[in-house]
Formats: sequence, C-alpha cells, structure tokens
Amino acid sequence: MKVSENQILKLKETLDYVSKNSAFYKKIFQEVNLSAENIEDLNTFKTIPFTTKKDLQEFTQDFICVPKHKLIDYVATSGTSGKAVTLALSEKDLERLAFNESQSFKTAGVRQGDVIQLMTTIDKRFMAGMAYFLGARKLGAGIIRVGNGLPSLQWDTILELKPTAIICVPSFILKLIEYAEQNGIDYKNASIKKAICIGEAIRQPDFTLNTLGSKIHQKWNLELFSTYASSEMASAFTECEFKNGGHLQEDLLAIELIDENGNAVKDGEAGELVITTLGIEAMPLVRFKTGDICIAHTLPCACGRTSLRLSPVLGRKNQMIKYKGTTVYPGAIYDVLDGIPEISLYQVEVFHSELGTDDIHVNISTLHDQLAFFKPNTIKELLQTKLRVTPEVHLLSEKILQERVFPENSRKAIKFCDKRK
Repeated sequence: MKVSENQILKLKETLDYVSKNSAFYKKIFQEVNLSAENIEDLNTFKTIPFTTKKDLQEFTQDFICVPKHKLIDYVATSGTSGKAVTLALSEKDLERLAFNESQSFKTAGVRQGDVIQLMTTIDKRFMAGMAYFLGARKLGAGIIRVGNGLPSLQWDTILELKPTAIICVPSFILKLIEYAEQNGIDYKNASIKKAICIGEAIRQPDFTLNTLGSKIHQKWNLELFSTYASSEMASAFTECEFKNGGHLQEDLLAIELIDENGNAVKDGEAGELVITTLGIEAMPLVRFKTGDICIAHTLPCACGRTSLRLSPVLGRKNQMIKYKGTTVYPGAIYDVLDGIPEISLYQVEVFHSELGTDDIHVNISTLHDQLAFFKPNTIKELLQTKLRVTPEVHLLSEKILQERVFPENSRKAIKFCDKRK
C-alpha cells in the first residue's frame, strides 16, 4: 500500500500521542513490548495488534485521551451491524470534521455560493449530518436542514429555496421522483444539479452505475457522487468528477487492506479496510478494522489528484453469506432486487440451517396492484441466473415490511437482517 512521507510522519505523531494519552493503547503497547519510539517504518507499524469494534464497545473510556471537560460532542455509530459505539469529540476534532467535509464537497465540485439541501438527520447522535453542516459552513455554501423522509416537504423546500445540490440516501431520490411525477412537479428542470449519495452503493466495482444508480440516472439526469465514511474514521472518501473511486484524504487517515489472516492484500485485490486516524484528539484509533471490504486504486486519477482511491464497498465482512459453495454479499442481492420494478421494498434475512449452512430469505412488498400478479419464482430465477443463489421469497404487506426496514429510532434502512447464531 502506497504511503507518503507526510503520512509516515503523521503516523509517528499519532503513535506517540496514543502511547502517552490512551489507556487502551498504553496497555496494547506493553503487551507486545513495543514503544512508539521503536516504530520507525511500516513493517514495525504492522506489528501493532488490530483494534476491533468489540474493543471500542467494551473499553470505550480507555480510548479517551483528553480530560472530560474537553469533550464537547458525543456521537454514536448506527449499530446496524451490532451494538452502537459511542465516540466523543473535542473542539479540535469538530474543526477536523468540518475540514474533512469541506474538502469532500470540493472534491464533488460543490463551491461557495452553492446551496445544499440536507436530507439526512442531524440529530440522534448522527455524525454525518453534523459533518455536512459544519463542512458547508466552512466552505461557505448554504445548507438547508430538512432531514430525512417527507417528500412533500423536500419538494416544497426545493421549489422555494432552489438548492443546487442534495445529500441523501440514493434510494430516496426514487421516492422524490415518484412524488414529483404524481404531483405534476417538473423535477427534470428543478434547480438541483448534483446529488451526494450516502449509505447505499450506486456503482459497481468497475465504477459503472449499478441498478440503483442506473434507475436514478434514467429518470433524472443528476450528477451522482458516491461518498463513503464512518463515525470511527471521522473522514470521508468522496468521488471527483471522473467517478473513479472515493479519494483518500491523506492528512486525515492512513489505510491498509488486509486478507482474512491480517496480511496486506496485493494491489487490485479486495480486502478489509483498516484505518488509523490522523489528527484526532479525543479518541484516535490505530489499525482499526472497519469490517468493510474494498479495493484500493493507486494510479493517479484523471482529475490530477494522486491520492489513493477506494472502490465502492463490496460488502461487510460479517455479512458475507456462504450459500452452497458460493460467496455472496447482500449488496449483490440488492442490485438484482433493485432491477425489478414491481418491488417497492425488500429485506434480506440470513439464517443458519440445521446443517449449519446459510439459508437466505428475501422478503418483498410490491407496488399497489402488482401483488396479485407477481410470482416469487421470478426473483428466484433472476438470483439463480445472476448470483447462483436461490433463496426463499416471501411476499409481505408494505406496512409490515416498512416497519421492519424502517424501525423507530433507526437512522438507516435495515435492508439486511442477520439471524445466524
């Protein structure tokens, strides 16, 4: 993995800082008989044990490096793949967060004078919503905090205030289109020119649009930008105008991609993303395993940036499904389901069978009057053809599935439900 001299310097600063201020890393360094001074290159750096989400869950307080009076904001991870993790931020960390997002906006071509409509929550301890708000302020762009859902309010706001960009979960753009078509809104000529898409993939690993991205683009010729981030890294990988992967912000993050044995993958191979935060004051992380499977691209981008770029997330390590000898991630199933126009909502469930293998159930609801005519075997045939998996398919009412996919107090749609032991 390519690492710049500046990153190596910042890595050393981070290791020196955590060795003096983090009870968790002091203990880790002692257990493996390491000191920050002895870590001079990447080889010795890679002898530091990985940090896991379980470590954060069990030893939260031991990660904090500053006195309590310096902790001025608390956020939490979404908890969609396990117990939520609380993270604390200092004033310096909030400034870093604002810088991160202002740079991300610039990468996506957002400039001072643009007006951004925020269609994600800024409450419920959600870091991303706050990051977008702080980043827009730092950039000098306007931001309209509408929050998630409510297509009618979104359109009232768009027509009145004329934002030039939106930030939202991409599947919600289809809801906006549907509402506009039902209510005679000329959405194709609206003020919005670009959408920054979070939470769901809109591209394939080769950067072409996937089914969801294609459905949006066919209906509404918005410029779509992918962005990938997490609360733990407090940084984002955002696409530039060439849409060839999310650019790493080298001042804020150092990354590794590893295989199942913890070894670095070869260039061009998929691996689990491991991050070390740079410049975090309150809760820095060293060699934190994100659980996300990605591919790194190291050749210079056509935009002129030389920073490493990440592919779309292929899947989460703990969501990998082994089905009759085939490895599949939920995102591949989503892509097939997104291509079936009759489906209005879906959720994928995975169980352990009596034989200890993985069983897949796909729960769907269909659009209005389509329910009586739709055959579950259609989905089985499509999944078998494209992915070589044949799950059970269950038709549910939209009301029941809506409650499962969008449970109260959840910040994200629960499209995958892992019921394996």
